[in-house]
Amino acid sequence: KKSEVSGVMATAHINPKSIHHAKTWSDEVENLYRFQQAGYRDEAEYKQVNQVDTVEYWPETGFVKKLQRRDNLFYYYNKKRECEDKEVHKVKVFVY
Repeated sequence: KKSEVSGVMATAHINPKSIHHAKTWSDEVENLYRFQQAGYRDEAEYKQVNQVDTVEYWPETGFVKKLQRRDNLFYYYNKKRECEDKEVHKVKVFVY
């Protein structure tokens, strides 16, 4: 099990400059929704915390396929859109 200190230190040096909420659905918003459901800001934070180089994507759609949560359980996602219109405004978009 990786130490939690290394996870905290890894995220310390890349803080977002600003944040806003998504207004309309897009492929980017869909993937952010999936990362945020699993407990991460975005792909950059996911890669740092889990110390992985790649994330599994569906080749057909480009959407995230599988993510490991912070408690080491996994989320598996469908090829189709999962972020409904009523959920779009909850997605946080970080600007670095």
